[in-house]
Amino acid sequence: MTDTHPYSRLTPDVVLNALESVGLRCDGRLLALNSYENRVYQVGIERDDGEPALVVAKFYRPARWSDDDILEEHGFALELAEAEIPMVAPLAFDGRTLLQAEGFRVAIYPRRGGRAPEMDDPQTQEWIGRFIGRIHAVGARAPYRHRPHLDLQSFAEEPRELVIAGGFVPEDIRPAWKTAIDLAIDAVRAAFGRFGELHEIRVHGDAHAGNILWTPSTGNAPGGPHFVDLDDSRMAPSIQDLWLLLSGDRASMEQQLGKVLHGYEDFREFDDRELALLEPLRTLRLIHYQGWLARRWDDPAFPIAFPWFNTPRYWQDRVLELREQIAAMQEPPLRPA
Repeated sequence: MTDTHPYSRLTPDVVLNALESVGLRCDGRLLALNSYENRVYQVGIERDDGEPALVVAKFYRPARWSDDDILEEHGFALELAEAEIPMVAPLAFDGRTLLQAEGFRVAIYPRRGGRAPEMDDPQTQEWIGRFIGRIHAVGARAPYRHRPHLDLQSFAEEPRELVIAGGFVPEDIRPAWKTAIDLAIDAVRAAFGRFGELHEIRVHGDAHAGNILWTPSTGNAPGGPHFVDLDDSRMAPSIQDLWLLLSGDRASMEQQLGKVLHGYEDFREFDDRELALLEPLRTLRLIHYQGWLARRWDDPAFPIAFPWFNTPRYWQDRVLELREQIAAMQEPPLRPA
């Protein structure tokens, strides 16, 4: 039987006991981090030398991923770390990175600090481009065998049906929203149809600035970016990890794109044809987000964190957003400046 609210059982004692069960001595410090799909905590521990330290414990949402899916995520992170790419990888305990604790699956990570990158800085854009190029060079070595692909069914058609079935769109807005989302999905389908066969690799999958931490140089240790959170990693075209770095008007995005690709191609060649997929992929993400909120609305944390979701204004804005995306998908692809 599926627990309607699985995280209601995730008490502080469960969190601390999970870490102590693998030999970590918790010192009582416990801080919930900003995560909704999973639950993530910063936990204080005592090292063998008696000094305090911090780790991050990630409790996976039950029934979302299979064990094989999660272990592939861990394997990719460890493969990146082995290649000396600064990706935060899970710690192993007796050779296991995926742990069990009172019905939850858990992974424990070293705590890595840092600030948000200055995404409007051209040098930062180029540096992050190099970083993603290195990740993709490793990601292209072999495909995932268990993790999913980024596809129209899971990112557009299923979310649309979830929203409809849940009755989230107010009745007076529903016809306009239904017309807009259907046209948007048709435009995405046509764009992928024109593109033809995709070359998909293992990508980060959620490569926005919030998942990049920037550390300053200290002593002999060079600073720079490191990525966290491969939870959404899947098979997808390379552009999926690049378009989220772009913002602003068309001219601004083309300037940013030029810098990102200049760094990226130091490590991996980019197929310029994929630029035609940028707006279709943005559209999929926007539709997927609507469905994600609908799917998780029975989790008590969601109505508290996203109170605007179930309001007429939200759905009016979504109609306008979808119409803008339909128009954007008719424009020529961005070109790096």
